[in-house]
Amino acid sequence: MTKKRRIAHLDMDAFYASVALLRYPDLRRKVLVIGGRNVPAPVKKADGTWEYARLRDYVGRGVVTTASYEARALGVFSAMGLMKAAQYAPDAYLLPADFQAYRHYSRLFKEAVATVSDRIENRGIDEIYIDLSHLTQSSMQLARRLQQVVWEATGLTCSVGISPNKLLAKIASDLNKPNGVCVLGQEEVPTMVWPLPVGKVNGIGPKSQQKLARLGIHTVGDLAQASPPLLQRHFGLSYAKWLADAAQGKDDRPIVLASEPKSLSRERTFERDLHVRHDRQRLTQFLEAICAQLAQDLQQKGYRAFTIGIKLRFDDFSTLTRDHSMDVPVVKQADLLHAARQCLRRTQIRHRSLRLVGVRASKLIAEADCVRYDRLPVQLSFGDLASLDTKRD
Repeated sequence: MTKKRRIAHLDMDAFYASVALLRYPDLRRKVLVIGGRNVPAPVKKADGTWEYARLRDYVGRGVVTTASYEARALGVFSAMGLMKAAQYAPDAYLLPADFQAYRHYSRLFKEAVATVSDRIENRGIDEIYIDLSHLTQSSMQLARRLQQVVWEATGLTCSVGISPNKLLAKIASDLNKPNGVCVLGQEEVPTMVWPLPVGKVNGIGPKSQQKLARLGIHTVGDLAQASPPLLQRHFGLSYAKWLADAAQGKDDRPIVLASEPKSLSRERTFERDLHVRHDRQRLTQFLEAICAQLAQDLQQKGYRAFTIGIKLRFDDFSTLTRDHSMDVPVVKQADLLHAARQCLRRTQIRHRSLRLVGVRASKLIAEADCVRYDRLPVQLSFGDLASLDTKRD
């Protein structure tokens, strides 16, 4: 007899903000926003209290990385421009992001969860799926146990949804946030899932939501009642079938226990648009810094890359990408920088202005599998490393 599946989705509550509050507890229950570039770090005063930046004083093009629940209640959400967010919450406290701390607490909570079940699918720095099918305790007992071990290991709260599949588990984890638990059965889909907006289903993004709205489909229940030919006509056969199944809570995806990253990337959005020729020195400095950060990411995660790509976003918001593949995998900053410049040589951008520059490492290979490449003689030709402007007038 096949054992019934029990899948948990564990989502840390306002993770970045919660990690910050461990260091700055006086900001608890305050309107807090994290993000932006060049945001000053808090300063400890002589009396032991902290002095914080305020959102109303921010000037630049940075975006919100995360916001406390108090800030969200005022209309501030992730990926919103900080200056726009200041219109909703001018008195909010503003902190810079601290990704070293986030990675530390991410590792701690995942190690804690593994003491309950090691059947874990890593979905990012602050969320995981967990297969609980092999355990004997009730779903509610397991959810509370997961919350307990995470709290003991980190001092942070999380929300847990438990369902027969990943799609419903993710929906369930969001229903009772923060620090909530929801056990959602297949039979409860009509009463608990159908009243929700279609955007609550992971996989229905903003563009699909707009398209569905034009068809008069706003809730998951509306989607469940939509005719298959209508969906196929507007979304194509494959996505239409997925939409119909998702509305019924159907999902047979397995838990992926060992998930290797497909790529790693770093990018920088500038405070002002930078002209390729006139701001060449600053762009060169940014490119070198991005490659240094990406090299550090690769080294920390234990990977090298066969392909390095660039991403350029211009002042008109158009985007250009280029890739450069190598015979041996690379990880050092100088090699990443050389490959990025090889990509730039294949562009015609010397009269353009840039809003964003990014570098991506893909076709990754684990460091442990690179021994055979270290035995090969390698000759690198670094060419012109002095300029982003690779073509002269």
